[in-house]
Amino acid sequence: MPSDQTSEKAHEIVMPQLGLSMDSGQIIQWLKNSGDLVRQGEILLEVESDKSVVEVEAVTGGRLHIVHGPEAGQVKVGQVIGYLLAEGVEPPDSRQPAGGALLPAREAAAAAPGTVVSSLTPVAPVDGKRRLPSTPAARRRAAELGVDWRLATPSGLRGQIREPDVIALAEVLATAKPAPTAQPRAIPEISITPVAQRLAEATGLDLAVLSQAHPGERLEREDVEQALRQAVAEAQQATLAPQRAAAPETVDATRPAWPLDEIQHGLPARHEPVSLLRRIVAERMAASAHTGAAVTLMTKADATELVRLRDALKEDGSVQPVPSYNVLLAALAARALVEHPLLNATLNGDEIIFWGIANIGIAVDTARGLVVPVLHDAAAKTLALLAAEAEDLLARAATGKAQPDELTGGTFTITNLGAQEIDFFTPLINPPQCAVLGVGRLNKEWVVGEGDQPVARSMLPLSLTFDHRLVDGAPAARFLKRVKQFVEQPYLWLR
Repeated sequence: MPSDQTSEKAHEIVMPQLGLSMDSGQIIQWLKNSGDLVRQGEILLEVESDKSVVEVEAVTGGRLHIVHGPEAGQVKVGQVIGYLLAEGVEPPDSRQPAGGALLPAREAAAAAPGTVVSSLTPVAPVDGKRRLPSTPAARRRAAELGVDWRLATPSGLRGQIREPDVIALAEVLATAKPAPTAQPRAIPEISITPVAQRLAEATGLDLAVLSQAHPGERLEREDVEQALRQAVAEAQQATLAPQRAAAPETVDATRPAWPLDEIQHGLPARHEPVSLLRRIVAERMAASAHTGAAVTLMTKADATELVRLRDALKEDGSVQPVPSYNVLLAALAARALVEHPLLNATLNGDEIIFWGIANIGIAVDTARGLVVPVLHDAAAKTLALLAAEAEDLLARAATGKAQPDELTGGTFTITNLGAQEIDFFTPLINPPQCAVLGVGRLNKEWVVGEGDQPVARSMLPLSLTFDHRLVDGAPAARFLKRVKQFVEQPYLWLR
């Protein structure tokens, strides 16, 4: 329920982290103006990540002061983009120290090169009525991992902490250098509540640095918790940095391969900036083309029985919504992957990772570009459940409303160009997956039937691209043959 209650001081609005790989975002538009009185729960702005556009809500009430607008371009995760101010409070020039300053200096000095610097350790819940929003799955996973979920960097709407946030926090804490046991100490020059001081001491947070961010103010538990979450977010980004640095060098995926002056002289043209989504797609497709050894196998499946199955479901009405062909293909592909786990794997340096479940991504063409929403653990779900989940997810993905965790985690992708009257093509693998299934136009064709008589059948072209570094031609062919059998005999997998 929205509330008119404002915070006791300036509340920072920061660029949210909408996924573990996100290190910056683009402000699409503010839906409120500077000076507007905002209630808790109202939508403040729209932010574009590399996969979707997400609405950001006010977690408290106050008068809005905008620091950065769309003209700022890419804004780093955690950077202040605005404030919600209590009555009579002026916006501060800066309430955020330079990156990494919230991590205790003693830890930074002692860390070896390449070490993730963090002195954060799990702490017991502190007293107080304020609660950060979190999902039940996040709290359960936090209990299993022995971490305090309140220290995780939220990626959900309304600042909600989700299970992937807790897992990321646990990974950071597991690789961090534990802080030495500290005894509570009095700091007379810093005004701080006892609860806030105990929490800061338990986690090794440098109160001197924190007090500089809040000059002349009494530090409260909320200030310490916010600083801890910021430190965890910075540590998470530091964890990702060596992985990015170790990635093979590639050319700028959006730069033309040939000088523009060869074609642009005297030609009329329209120029528009490359969107964040298009840049990410370009980079991933360039990485796929430059780092893998892609091979494509093609075949045709007699989909007559699959068409009859869908027509029967439509007429019977027992499965609602009626599954699309993409959903049927996702269901049967997931079951084929269970039998052929090498196609549901990732080549990771000198090891092969066999994923324990089949998460099927379905490529969706949107006005913003290509997105790939993911049907998680598709093989374990009934056709009815998968159809209902897919209808909602694909509709939201098409309008840019899918959540970041619904667009990640895929282990295999299906891309369908049949609506554009394409038969066979060579789809590009979506890294770090090792295979992608291209689906062509479903079309009636004459084939030779019993007694060598011509029979009209519904034929479906299939194109499987796989990474030959990991998968040889024979196992890839066996997987495609199994997919073909499942298309032609859907009763083999239907449940």
